[in-house]
Amino acid sequence: MLHPLAAPNFADRIGFAHLTRQAFEGIDLHPLRERLLARIAEGTAQAGEGLDLSLIAQLMGEKEAGLVIQSEVLSFHQLFRTPAAVPKPGLRVLALAADIDMGGNTPIEFLLEGSDIELLTLYVTKDKGLPETLPDHDVAIVVASDSEECREALAMIEKAAPRWPRPLLNRPELIGNLDRDKLYRLLADIPGLDIPVTANATRAQLTALSEERIACAEISGELHFPMIVRPRGTHAGVGLAKIDDAAALAAYLAERQEQDFFVARFVNYANPDGLYRKIRLTMVDGKPYACHMAIADRWDIWYLNAYMAFSEEKRAEEAIFMQDFDRAFAARHKNALDEMSRRVGLDYFIVDCAENQNGELLVFEADNTAVVHNMDSPVVFPYKPPQMRKIFAAFTAMLLRHAKTAVGSAA
Repeated sequence: MLHPLAAPNFADRIGFAHLTRQAFEGIDLHPLRERLLARIAEGTAQAGEGLDLSLIAQLMGEKEAGLVIQSEVLSFHQLFRTPAAVPKPGLRVLALAADIDMGGNTPIEFLLEGSDIELLTLYVTKDKGLPETLPDHDVAIVVASDSEECREALAMIEKAAPRWPRPLLNRPELIGNLDRDKLYRLLADIPGLDIPVTANATRAQLTALSEERIACAEISGELHFPMIVRPRGTHAGVGLAKIDDAAALAAYLAERQEQDFFVARFVNYANPDGLYRKIRLTMVDGKPYACHMAIADRWDIWYLNAYMAFSEEKRAEEAIFMQDFDRAFAARHKNALDEMSRRVGLDYFIVDCAENQNGELLVFEADNTAVVHNMDSPVVFPYKPPQMRKIFAAFTAMLLRHAKTAVGSAA
């Protein structure tokens, strides 16, 4: 049972955005790590410093060690504060997070950078659950992802959601819709939108397919070679491959240990110039915003392997894409984007997409935890900071609108 709100007992931390920015800019985090380790050894470290140390370990490639530290800290403290950029915050936001690696919760700190919003992050863990008395806040948002490790946290938040004393955004029961094998069912029949069926396939099924004992259609009606295969539960292109035939599938399986995979038909979305253009959209309060456009001569693009920083021509095209976005891309796909936003139902989420060769909106995936940041060099990417600030302003305006609506209805 959730009791009335109380003054928050938080621990301050440096936080995700600040530390990630330092790592991104090549600042050596070793001295800070050593200082924090020394404080732990002395027994003088605060809970927030422990959480910072966990993040530093992950940023330095020591994921397992970082997660051990994080779980240890969360066993005795759940609530952390990232202070606002101003002395007197205009709004207090409560983010509901899970005990997962640094990519498993929405990196909301980036979205609030430079604002007058104070962020409290409450970690909902299997052992601790939700506290009986919630910390005082104006608006709450679920930042845990749809991944397996977050299921228990989402279930606990969902159980408490009907009695939540303040507006609750990105409601937990809707986050599961972003699963790769659920999203296509949700969006499949939207006119002007193309989303390949993503089907679960066991290792045994794929082995049978590689040995031509079963046909593609026995896994999914629309599946055929070439196909896309990835291990279930992986992100950022880990294990992702285009498989052209049964022999290639056999070779792929020989290299992988996993037992469960996602498979989908391959869509050739190359433009007439032979280049692929993959777009990241940020959906805020039902409205799409351009986050980036990666341009490369390979289908399996993400922003880093498109090497945008090394091509003035690619950056010029991305700049025009952003400048013209509302009257070009967003206008062309307005109906599909509106209906997708309505069906997904989340207040904030990210879509990776492209345009297929018929000019339809080709959706690859959607999630609520992709990093939307303003860390790129303003010298190399002068068009990006204004665009990112536009997204951040929309996000903070959405939080404020919900907080004000709640105050108005209470009055």
